[in-house]
Amino acid sequence: MRPDRLLARCALPLMLAGCATSALDMAPSQPDRPWTPPINASGEIIPGAKPLPSADGASYELPTNSKLASVPTPPAIDQDQPYTLAGLIDIAQSSNPLTRTAWNNAREAALAAGIVRSAYLPKLTASVVRGHVNTHDDIDTTGNGTISALSLQWLLFDFGQREALNNVAQQGSVIANIAFTAAHQQVIHDVSLAFYAHAAARARVETALRSLQNAGAVQAAAEERFAHDIGTVIEVAQARQGTAQAKLLEVQAEGAAQDTYLALISAMGISPLTQMRIAGIADRKLPVAASDSIESIVAEALGRRPDVLAAYAAQAASLENVRAAKAEFLPKFFVSATGAYNDGRLDVTALPSIGQQLPTVNLSENRHGVTIFAGVTVPIYDGGTRAATLRQAQAKADNAALALTRTQEEAVRQIVVAENGLRTSLAAHDAASSLASAAQTTFDAALEAYRNGVGSITDVTVAETQVLQARNAFTDAHSTALSAAATLALAAGALGSVPR
Repeated sequence: MRPDRLLARCALPLMLAGCATSALDMAPSQPDRPWTPPINASGEIIPGAKPLPSADGASYELPTNSKLASVPTPPAIDQDQPYTLAGLIDIAQSSNPLTRTAWNNAREAALAAGIVRSAYLPKLTASVVRGHVNTHDDIDTTGNGTISALSLQWLLFDFGQREALNNVAQQGSVIANIAFTAAHQQVIHDVSLAFYAHAAARARVETALRSLQNAGAVQAAAEERFAHDIGTVIEVAQARQGTAQAKLLEVQAEGAAQDTYLALISAMGISPLTQMRIAGIADRKLPVAASDSIESIVAEALGRRPDVLAAYAAQAASLENVRAAKAEFLPKFFVSATGAYNDGRLDVTALPSIGQQLPTVNLSENRHGVTIFAGVTVPIYDGGTRAATLRQAQAKADNAALALTRTQEEAVRQIVVAENGLRTSLAAHDAASSLASAAQTTFDAALEAYRNGVGSITDVTVAETQVLQARNAFTDAHSTALSAAATLALAAGALGSVPR
């Protein structure tokens, strides 16, 4: 080989290697120095560019991309009406990215099933190739021409492999559709719980305001007693301390209500800057404990829970994969046809191709050609690839069956826990209602006795604290019972609309 050609062949790999390693220039130059990327006029980082030198005192703050420096647009909100749970769920289902993503996944799975189904149809390929041939032998030969070809390939019979793969894709579409439904159920559940939590927090604010009023009444009574030389300075100080404590609790309750509002907006999947009025739940009736036995609830739930249905579809798909793997051991029957025309003086046996297999034409000069083949292919030896693929499919099928069993067992556990939580919360609500009534009566009596010079400031303060705790317990029990009902509906696969 000539030295210049040898040098060129050796230099080419070295040049390519140098090009690859030169890409390190795009990375930060040092581990302890900020990365300063070049940006365009809008502040967008220019990809593939070498970073700028890091100046002294440079920070690790990234440049602001003006294309992203904008507040997300909130949905259209009617500021004149308070939104009930139904209205909030309606906004969430149309605005939450989770539901949109699940919808796109379902459409993608449906299209994947359509792609697999197209394997039943023949494949048609049209080609037009312009060629020039110049050969130097004993006689120089030159030829030009255009070849037009239309080829057909059709798999006629494959012992059910395409059918099995089509069933796998259809089960995949079912799983994606189930996930779409599950996403909506989860959004309904999340918004419901956040709504009830926010309602409870707002009720705590109202309770704190009433407690502040009670503390003011106690302080007024203590100051009146002191003015008539009946009370003491200590009593007035204790009463004022109680008022200050009640004010602090009111401020903390307001902050907690703001936090639950943000949690509600986040559960809806809309901008945290959205401002809207939220309806209360004071008139919302509590659910009743299920009259059916826990066994009947579980049995019905196992037949409609999204995760159980999805696991069942996944098991069915895994069995079809086993069937498709077994079909790889069997023959395949096919038909192939080609029609071609050579307009020129080219002499070719096959056409060149990019990304597809074009037909063999066997044409010379001006000729028409039609070829039809029907045949069978029989796999004989592949180094154990098909056997390994079959064992993989069988192992996955076994795992899918185990996953279905595990999903059913977990579903039963969740349903039992949710049903017990509902019964407990309903009982707690009844007890909290009685406690709140008794605490209010005690406080009223203690305050009246203190005003008349019979009771002590300590009795009134204790009663005031107890009535606050009792009211909060009642509020929390009401919200918890509603949340428990929504959780049980989700666990039972029955949360298809607004919780009632």
